[in-house]
Amino acid sequence: MNKNKSAKEILADLVGFPVLGGQSNLPILEYIKKYLDGYAVEYQLVPNEEGTSANLHCRIGPAVDGGVVLSGHTDVVPVEGQDWHADPFQLTEKEGKLYGRGSCDMKGFLACCLASVSEIVEADLKKPIYFAFSFDEEIGCLQGSILANAIKDFYEEKPKYAIIGEPSLMQPIVGQKGIVYYGTTVYGSAGHSSGIRKEVSAIHESARLIMWLEKKMDTLIEHGVTDQRFVPDHTSIHIGILEGGIAVNVVADRCTFKWDVRNIPKVNIEDVLTDFEAHCRERELVLQKRFPNAKIKTTEIHPLVPPLDTPDHLSVVDLIKRLSGNNTLGTVAYAAEAGQFSNAGFETVICGPGSIEQAHRANEYISIEELDKGVDFMRKLVRELE
Repeated sequence: MNKNKSAKEILADLVGFPVLGGQSNLPILEYIKKYLDGYAVEYQLVPNEEGTSANLHCRIGPAVDGGVVLSGHTDVVPVEGQDWHADPFQLTEKEGKLYGRGSCDMKGFLACCLASVSEIVEADLKKPIYFAFSFDEEIGCLQGSILANAIKDFYEEKPKYAIIGEPSLMQPIVGQKGIVYYGTTVYGSAGHSSGIRKEVSAIHESARLIMWLEKKMDTLIEHGVTDQRFVPDHTSIHIGILEGGIAVNVVADRCTFKWDVRNIPKVNIEDVLTDFEAHCRERELVLQKRFPNAKIKTTEIHPLVPPLDTPDHLSVVDLIKRLSGNNTLGTVAYAAEAGQFSNAGFETVICGPGSIEQAHRANEYISIEELDKGVDFMRKLVRELE
């Protein structure tokens, strides 16, 4: 049996594993496995094809319907180029705050889960508690659906709820936006810039397509396709990168722009893409009158992450209000694995210690007060299920 460790002690251990999204998470997973072994908790691994990373899930308690899944990710974002005042992969305490990469997003939640294992295994649970720890969340929530469905398929009983422990200052979050990244490349004809009217400039055409996308966003807003629960309250379409051309006096024969869509739940991202593709086909016909090989090609460069929209009438909403002690429901604009768990059939909410305002930045921290709230949340969950 393990010596009972506090959440702060476990967090210090977890922060010491510099596992970035896209890298092997086996080192931090070995720590988690050993910790669970100390309490004779059986777990299952869901590895990737290469065997270089794995998700982990386990059940503590009886094999009956109606349990609660506690889910978090093991990877973090890079620190390169950020102005850290201390080693980001060594937990540093200062003035009631615990600094370190992932302390807030979201190893603080994982530490609360693990610190509660001793209490969970000793409790006379009437409903089970499951842990679900994923990898590669920070590069596109790549494992959320895989892990959620693995839990559904492995256990004969049916867990009912999923709580995704992203930092929310312990506020219940019932909605998140979806997201996808695309790359669009325009193929035109090279030529002297003085002949711009007879050539097909890939940059000029990219600019027209970019303006079409902006207009698409504006049209949705003008038609009232908004959701006041979110800030901003609409689906956003944004172009972040534009690359093309070789010289000022040469018509560019190729240009690529990369863009993202962050959709409110009532908007289907695939509908946006369908409309855009239809417009691109129309533009190709126009361009090919000047240059037969003109082409516009769009590819997905970040997988679609579905939104979350948990209605107030679901019992998970009352549950999370009781556990968090907070009756104010919120939504977030960032992507998380919550929508994937919801799509897999779990009543899903987001609720975890720490503030998202501290995530992904230099000198990331979680306050000791928030970490304590996370541990208290676990205690309330155990009492709820006894």
